Amino acid sequence: MKTLRNGQYFGLTSEKVHFEGLIITDTEYTHPYVDWHYHENAYFTFLLQGHMTEGNKKEIYGCSPGTLLYHHWEDPHYNIKPDIFTRGFHIEITQEWFDAFDLQKNKAEGSFNIKNPALKLLVYKIFKETKLNDISFEVAANELLLNLFSQLVPRNNTIEKKPLWVNQVDEILHENFTEKISLTELSKTVNIHPIHLSRDFQKHFQCNLGEYIRKLKVSKSLELINRQNTPLTDIALECGFADQSHFIRCFKENIGVTPLKYRNLLKIP
Repeated sequence: MKTLRNGQYFGLTSEKVHFEGLIITDTEYTHPYVDWHYHENAYFTFLLQGHMTEGNKKEIYGCSPGTLLYHHWEDPHYNIKPDIFTRGFHIEITQEWFDAFDLQKNKAEGSFNIKNPALKLLVYKIFKETKLNDISFEVAANELLLNLFSQLVPRNNTIEKKPLWVNQVDEILHENFTEKISLTELSKTVNIHPIHLSRDFQKHFQCNLGEYIRKLKVSKSLELINRQNTPLTDIALECGFADQSHFIRCFKENIGVTPLKYRNLLKIP
């Protein structure tokens, strides 16, 4: 089985940034099929454009723009890519980085698909930082990645079991975020009191209900924004925003730049 070393991926890497134990790459995938292999470091894959299928020993993922995968170090997987342009953004994390920030990489084992929009938005921000070429890039990228890990992996060994309604609410919101959502109807559906839902939502989602819905909308817009010919007005409506100005405001609040500027950042270097 082939082992890929620091910063190696099957494709054409247009950009590579290496600092403080992190290796960040922007790669066009060129192989229609990549046989079983693993990487010597843990890493995130964030699909920017195109489609691919990834399989490991437990699951198979159909990946589209906006898909965020985490891979544990030396975790075997394979890839299948259709005959279309497909591009991935990778954040590779060496043992040096884990040691520097006193994190145990073994607390996040295996490969898994991350669907939490808040975590996806953190990776979009890291991608944005790599394109802005700002002198504060390194400290910003480390801060964002630490924020991601703080939500992805608990610092202690006790993992609190989530109530059943948490996954139910999350599923409902993912399926209906473009529509008007009523707190009372949502509470009835999962059979808990609105006060209980409002009080505990922040605990399990790290933001309030309205903020979470807006994050889902912005995350969806980022999946669509790489379509260079799609008007931003159409994207705003498809993602459930009241109008383009609301879309721009929420986008900049979550990502730090306007949708148009972000679209320009997506262009191949």
